[in-house]
Amino acid sequence: YTRIMEISPWTLRSVKLEKEHKRLQESLTSLGNGYMGMRGNFEETYSADSHLGTYIAGVWFPDKTRVGWWKNGYPKYFGKAINALNFSKVKIFVDGQEVDLAKNDITNFSVELDMQHGVLRRSFTVFGVCFDVCKFLSVAQKELAVIRWEAVSVDGKTHQVRIDSIIDADVKNEDSNYEEKFWQVLDKGVSDDRSYIATQTVANPFGVEQFIVNAEQTFAGSFKALGGSQTDWQVSNSFEAEVGGTPETFEKRVIITTSRDYQGLEAVKAAGRALSEKVAGVAFETLLDAHKAGWLHRWEIADVVIEGSDEAQQGIRFNLFQLFSTYYGEDTRLNIGPKGFTGEKYGGATYWDTEAYAVPLYLALAEPEVTRNLLQYRRNQLPQAQHNAREQGLAGALYPMVTFTGIECHNEWEITFEEIHRNGAIPYAIYNYTNYTGNESYLAKEGLEVLVEVSRFWADRVHFSKRNGKYMIHGVTGPNEYENNINNNWYTNTLAAWVLDYTREALAKYPRPDLNVSAAELEKWADISANMYRPH
Repeated sequence: YTRIMEISPWTLRSVKLEKEHKRLQESLTSLGNGYMGMRGNFEETYSADSHLGTYIAGVWFPDKTRVGWWKNGYPKYFGKAINALNFSKVKIFVDGQEVDLAKNDITNFSVELDMQHGVLRRSFTVFGVCFDVCKFLSVAQKELAVIRWEAVSVDGKTHQVRIDSIIDADVKNEDSNYEEKFWQVLDKGVSDDRSYIATQTVANPFGVEQFIVNAEQTFAGSFKALGGSQTDWQVSNSFEAEVGGTPETFEKRVIITTSRDYQGLEAVKAAGRALSEKVAGVAFETLLDAHKAGWLHRWEIADVVIEGSDEAQQGIRFNLFQLFSTYYGEDTRLNIGPKGFTGEKYGGATYWDTEAYAVPLYLALAEPEVTRNLLQYRRNQLPQAQHNAREQGLAGALYPMVTFTGIECHNEWEITFEEIHRNGAIPYAIYNYTNYTGNESYLAKEGLEVLVEVSRFWADRVHFSKRNGKYMIHGVTGPNEYENNINNNWYTNTLAAWVLDYTREALAKYPRPDLNVSAAELEKWADISANMYRPH
């Protein structure tokens, strides 16, 4: 166990450039605003080991499953939120020498994640110039990323500083099953003081849409524009300044637009241009203040104060910060990736962890629509859950362990087919929402539509043991994931019975003839619940 960040109630800070633990430091200093996120990578050149990562919520790719065998209903791909174009990249030159933070003699280094305001700050001195860097992904304007460098000479000399601001589409996923690239460049353009590049995911054989992501960069500050350039995979703008004892500033503003919100390349580009123009005349401090206000509102209703332990206080705030950076309920098409925007692990997909572990937290907020949108996400994907059940030859609906669209895309047998307790977590989230808020309107309408189909799955998945006179569920993996392919996991059996009871109770309170639940079906559900085998 190695502590690489200082203990502080509101910040994660270090004065050491971690080369051995660089990836961990990058993960810990990740930023996100629900719409997009990025690891705490250096924008400047860093030639040693690093994991570059920039992710756009809802933009993903179906990477072909890599297995040596196949089973009925086995997912044909593993969905993953892919590393998108690197829009924060810069190259810095001081008196003609390129800054490489892995090789140069760096002094006065510091990195600090301000969780209270959602801002990442860094500082370092190289070649006689001190650079202070401030970065945020705006929660006031979701498409906006802002990075500002402040440069000042600290050795009494005047230095020539040049900054090349780059958008790089030549990116890859380290977890690609076949080491393939997932992107192609559609269009790009450069002028003296701005540039853009539009990319699209490559074609796939699974019918998954191809996403377009466009990044447009504009600039502010005291550096003077030198012009722009482009290559097959990059666009770049160069700026320079004479840096003495008075600070000079360079500000990079990037607008990210996608085909999730705009139809077609031209519309995506036009939206990017319009939003760039919208923020062009706004001062840095104004943009930052609007962003800070959004985070302060979140903390006002969600902060957990722990007295007596700064370590515990830092820990709980870090968890809240990561959750709110990943998802805050604005978009019913999105969900909560288990590791947010901190890296590629778990692919940024939707897991049952949302309903089991995250929904109770979001219910505690003074904004219940956040949770309701999570419930609506699952209702919208009910047809796909029905498809998953049919793939296994079963009735009703089986919600996926891993998904972007509702179709199961997890490629481990003992999880995809056996860890079916997830199909109880979704109904339990409906129960929690209804019980906590006192609002039964969702239960009566969308909720019951989900409950009935999930109940039909459980009723088909059980079998009756004449020897024991009980209903059983064989071939499962329990929620602790350590015992695979077992019979009658207590948690799974109990949850299945509870779902059947809860659905019957809800139907009695809110009759839904349109769902075509027969008296015989209700009687069967009651019999299963009353006679479910519960091992002790």
